[in-house]
Amino acid sequence: MLNNIGLPGLLLIVVVALVLFGKGKISSVMGEVGSGLTAFKKGLREADLPEPTHGSVAPNLDTPSLTDKHSVETRT
Repeated sequence: MLNNIGLPGLLLIVVVALVLFGKGKISSVMGEVGSGLTAFKKGLREADLPEPTHGSVAPNLDTPSLTDKHSVETRT
């Protein structure tokens, strides 16, 4: 059904849309569609970035840990 529209059919659709909605309404709708697409692409780019993990911080080697045998005093 939509395979046979062609250039004259598209021009007719554009003219009818301009008559029904007016130039201002169509330009505002297209601006909203463009900003929506921009936000969608930004969201896709942010989804591709790796998320930081909680264990990615290097341990502080200056403070003794509880499992270190040399830092833990033994009571006798």
